[in-house]
Amino acid sequence: MEKDDVATDDPNETRLYPEDQARVDGFLKRGVNSVERKPFRPVLLIFLLIAVVTGFSLLSQIIAQWAGVY
Repeated sequence: MEKDDVATDDPNETRLYPEDQARVDGFLKRGVNSVERKPFRPVLLIFLLIAVVTGFSLLSQIIAQWAGVY
């Protein structure tokens, strides 16, 4: 076996044979996988969730006062 055919323990090197890596690369360039996306930011999602829940809570309090419940 040549050195290029053996998978190494270095995690930065590919562990696939070149033909398999070419198939993976081809798949990643097709369809929905070909679209570049922004990185996921969970902190922004949490703040958005807090804002929406707070907004609905305030709206429900305003509706309750307008309807005479409180």
